[in-house]
Amino acid sequence: METNDEKTVVMLSGANRGIGEKIAKRLISEGYILSLGARRIEMLQNKFNAFDRNTVLCNWYDAKVPESATKWIDATIVKYGHIDVLINNAGIFCSTTIEEFDEEIVDELWTVNVKGPLRLISLAFPYLKKAGRGKVINLVSLSGKRVKGQSVGYAMSKFALTALTHSVRYSGWEHGIRATAVCPGWVNTQMAEDASRSIIEPKQMTQPEDVATLISTLLKLPNTASISELYVNCVLESSY
Repeated sequence: METNDEKTVVMLSGANRGIGEKIAKRLISEGYILSLGARRIEMLQNKFNAFDRNTVLCNWYDAKVPESATKWIDATIVKYGHIDVLINNAGIFCSTTIEEFDEEIVDELWTVNVKGPLRLISLAFPYLKKAGRGKVINLVSLSGKRVKGQSVGYAMSKFALTALTHSVRYSGWEHGIRATAVCPGWVNTQMAEDASRSIIEPKQMTQPEDVATLISTLLKLPNTASISELYVNCVLESSY
C-alpha cells in the first residue's frame, strides 16, 4: 500500500473557489495529497473539511502577507514532510489604464500576481529540488502573452508571471524541476463574470473543470516531456 511519504504532495493557492476549487477536487479524486491555501480560510474549510484530514490540509494564505507564505510552507512540511508540486493559482484582476493610472492598483496587482508566486516558489524551492521531480505550475492567463484592451496593470503583472515561470525552468532544470505557465482566456468564474461585462456568455467560456483536467495531465507528464507554456482559449485568435 502506498504511504503518504510516497504520495505526491501538491500545494495549491486560491483553492476556495473557481479554478482552484476544481483543481483541488480533481487532484484529491486522483489520490494526490493537497495542502490548500486561501485568504478566506473559513470558506476553504467549509468546502474541504469533509475530506480526509490526512490527505487535505487547509491553510490561511494571503499573498499580501509574506508571513502567511512562510507559515503555509512550514505547516506543509510538518504535516507531510515534503513538497513535490506548487500550483500558483491565486490572483486578482483590477483595471487601470495608462491615462487613468492608479498606482495603488498596480502595486496590488504586482503584490498578488507576481510577488506572491515568487515568494512561494522561493520558499518551496529547496523542497522541490530535494524531490528530484518537482513541478511548478503558474496560472497565468492569455493576458500574459498578448495585450487586448487598455487594462495595462493586469497584463503587465501576467507578463511578469510568464517570465517568472521561465526563470524557474532555468533555475530548477538540473534539479529535475519543471515549470509551466498555463494561460487560459475566458474561464467561467466569478472573476471572468466581473471582468467580461457580457462580452461572452459563461456557457461559451472554458470551464474550470477543463483547466483542472489540463493541470492533472501536466502532473502526469515525465520530465522528458516538459511543457513550458500551455495556451487555452474558447474563441479564435491569431497566434500569440
